Order: sequence, then structure tokens, then C-alpha cells
Amino acid sequence: MNRALPEDPMIRRLVQQARQSQVSRRALLSTGGAAAATLALAACSTGGAAKPTAAPDESDSDKSLNWANWAAYIDEADDGSYPTLERFEQETGISVKYMIDVDDNNSYYGKVKDQLALGQDIGADTVCLTDWMAGRWIKFGYTQELDHANIPNISNLLPTLQEPDFDPGRANSLPWQGGFAGICWNKEKLPDGLTSVNDLWNPELKGRVGVLSEMRDTIGLIMLQEGIDISGDFSDEEFSRAVEIFRTHVESGQIRNVKGNSYLEDLTNEDTLAAIVWSGDITVINAEAGDKWEFMIPEGGGTIWNDNFVVPIGSSRKTNAETLMNYYYEPEVAAEVAAWVNFITPVAGAKEAMQAIDPELAENQLIFPDEETLATVKAFRTLTSEQEQKYGAEFQSVLLGV
Repeated sequence: MNRALPEDPMIRRLVQQARQSQVSRRALLSTGGAAAATLALAACSTGGAAKPTAAPDESDSDKSLNWANWAAYIDEADDGSYPTLERFEQETGISVKYMIDVDDNNSYYGKVKDQLALGQDIGADTVCLTDWMAGRWIKFGYTQELDHANIPNISNLLPTLQEPDFDPGRANSLPWQGGFAGICWNKEKLPDGLTSVNDLWNPELKGRVGVLSEMRDTIGLIMLQEGIDISGDFSDEEFSRAVEIFRTHVESGQIRNVKGNSYLEDLTNEDTLAAIVWSGDITVINAEAGDKWEFMIPEGGGTIWNDNFVVPIGSSRKTNAETLMNYYYEPEVAAEVAAWVNFITPVAGAKEAMQAIDPELAENQLIFPDEETLATVKAFRTLTSEQEQKYGAEFQSVLLGV
């Protein structure tokens, strides 16, 4: 079902100018973003309750779809429309309500977990969640099994992503985009640059450092700096040692803020001059402000993650969601999205399609990383429910000042 690159000259022009036209699509990041200390640790146990039953699929009679996603995570035109999504609606007759509802995995889960446990409709027919949270939903029975017959383009899924430990065979999930967590700095204020996570603790940066509210990224980078393999069988003591480093720098005031998607506000207004960040975001703010920030995977290593489509258990439009997934797994569509969001596309063939859009982007390691780049990052290992509770509580204790 692969298509030729769209012939519409307007679409082609928008894609080719993606890097220069990314200002408006980050506007939503200037609003929202609750303080990290208010992020409640979501429950990690179903208490032995029976798993809910999937809602009947009414896609044949209901040609609509609600899609919940993170901010600035799809191609967007200057008028606020989504070109690839509009084409999907035209081609399929399925109307899509695109909802920017996810700022942080835990905070989103906290809003919908009670409905999920009861098998109720949460108002979204597909949601994009990070690996570990997608794994939690799958484990608790909060997602519907995908019908791969409705997603023939799943054959374009990169081989390295086909057998995650949280969802063997991709029975319940499909990657949307991936990325790295690393460090960045303001090149105008810090012309000598940074090389490691430890550089964030330099005295001259006191009160000007930001980190992410995603535990696996912030603590993961600290652990990697300490020489701990976060993808392996690390100990409770090794995790706790990294948390204590984090605690020290929060309590001393070295770290100014711990945030989800809204952390970019602090970089752009220069409240923070250096931070633990997500890779594609720095390309975006450089497009807005004239190449002021530098991103790098620190010398100790970075984290790698994916956000994944899942269909909530209470959705009555599963086939519509699968049709959407299939569309975004066409390499040319995947390349068009990647040209805007600057995150890692999971779709084989997208790099070749990107050559026709922007050859320079086709060589961008933040979108199409090679083996050398991938050797510098690790995925945080999947935790048991007990570890998730224990580690999450340790992390939150720092944020809440316990």
C-alpha cells in the first residue's frame, strides 16, 4: 500500500521547508505543564481485579476516531491543520479528532486509570504512550489486541522493534515515534559546551539546570554516567545511588525545574541554560530561535525510547484506529511526519522516502540513527510491578521533598 510522494505542490513545499516552519507547532508547549511536585505516582497494581472486556467494534457504522497524543508530535501547517491527517480523512472517510492530551505518562494515566479498570471509554480510541507505560496498560488488560490483517503495513516495522519484551509480536501496540534523552546547553551562554551529565552540576550553573519528569530518562542518564547499564540487571542499590545524586542537586538548588513536555519554556526564556532533554525538541527550538542550543548524547550514554499506539479497552472504534496506524506506516507518510517532528521513525523505507523530501534530513542521526549512534544509548529495562512502585516512590520522594 505504499504511495508515491504527494504530487500536490503545496504539500511538497510544506514538507521541504519543515525545518524552517516549525515555530507554530510548538506554540502549545507554552501552556500547561504542572509542577513536577504535583505529579502523583500512578498505582502500579490492579489489586487482583479481573481484566475488563473489550468494547464491541462499531467502526463499520461509526467513521470517526479520537487520537490522544503529545504536543507538537505530528506535522502541522501554519494554519494549525495537520496535512497528513487531513489526507487520511479524505482517503478513508474517517473523521479524526486529534487531541493534545498527554504531557507526562503518569499524569495522563492518573486521569484515565479508573475508567480503564472498568473497561469504560476514556474518550480516546488510540493513545501514544512510552514503552513502559504501554507495557503497564497491556499487562493490566487495558488495551485491545490488534488485528494485523487491518495493518498490512506493519511489515514496514523495523526489525529491531518487532519483539519488545512488554508486547511480544506487537500484539497490542505499534510504535509511533522514538527518540533519545541526552543533554543540551545554550551555546551563547555556555560557549565551551558540555560533555557529560556531571557538567550539569558545575557551580556556575546553579539554579539554571532543568531535568525531565520522566524517571527513566533523568535517573537513567545519571545511572549511565555512573557506569551502570540501565538495560541490564542493575541493583536496587545502584538505582538508589542515582536517586541520591538527583536529590542532592534538587535540594541544593542546582536543578531549577523538573518538567514534562513544558520544559522547553525554561530553555527559551533562559531560566535554564542546560538541561536533560528529548532529542527532536532541540531541533525545533533551534528553528524558532536561530540555532542557540546544542544537543548531544553525553559521554556516559543516553536513553532511547519509543512512544506507541495502543487502543484502549473501552474504544468502540478499533478498526478505525488500525486503519490510521496502517496509513502512518506508509514510508512516504512516515517520512513527511519525521521531517516535521525530528524524532526517530520506526518505519522501514522512510529514509529512502526522505531522500526525495530533504536529503540532508535523511542523514540526520536524530531521525535515522546508524549503528554507531545506537551504540551510545540504552533502553531502560522493563521493571516488575514491585520495582516500578519502589523506584517510582523513590523518585517522587525527591520531587515532593519527603
